[in-house]
Amino acid sequence: MISFYFHPTPNPAKVALFLEESELTYELVSVDASKGEQHQPSFRAVNPNGKVPVIVDPEGPGGKEVRVFDSSAILLYLAEKTGRFLGQPADRGELLSWLFFLATGLGPFSGQAVHFQFAAPDGLDYAVNRYRREAERHYRVLDSELVGRAYIVGSDYTIADMSAWGCIDRASRVMKGADDPLAPFPNVKRWFAAIDRRPAVARARAVGRDHEFKKLNDEETMRALFPSNYVAADG
Repeated sequence: MISFYFHPTPNPAKVALFLEESELTYELVSVDASKGEQHQPSFRAVNPNGKVPVIVDPEGPGGKEVRVFDSSAILLYLAEKTGRFLGQPADRGELLSWLFFLATGLGPFSGQAVHFQFAAPDGLDYAVNRYRREAERHYRVLDSELVGRAYIVGSDYTIADMSAWGCIDRASRVMKGADDPLAPFPNVKRWFAAIDRRPAVARARAVGRDHEFKKLNDEETMRALFPSNYVAADG
């Protein structure tokens, strides 16, 4: 059975969606990042980068146990393992291109936009503008691609859609203050609504709800989530 290391944030949500779509059997291992559990030696032995998601598959290639970290790597691994949600072979280049676009562009810029709008000290207007505008630019790129299309790649629902869903699900935080954050991106809005109606999405949203993750955003949380900010201060 696959062990799935999880915290309720966008990147683990992408993997939760794949697992629910594919109906693979898995065991959820909660990692409360707000309490710093991702920095414990036991977890660093699973992912030296100290982040979720991670999976450990006891039935990897050749029947050997394998660990996979980073949401895009996990999506690719599971898609290849199951032979599902990879799209058509002729679309392989497109699939990889959009998956990496999400992993290196839309996702990180969205995350930084959220950080500087909600977590960083006031007065960092340049950073807020930089990351918010770049996140919006990536949304526009995706919006252009989705003109007249049901899915991001080819005619099939793929791991690119799952990855994008996990990012776009937090649009209200990326576009802080917007009454309808997807209004400027009508094709993304239409696409997201269609993906969001899938039965597996409801199941993915329910993953981890039986665990009480810390919600208080206090100094412990800030030190756990952004430890590099405190290195100099702590000497």
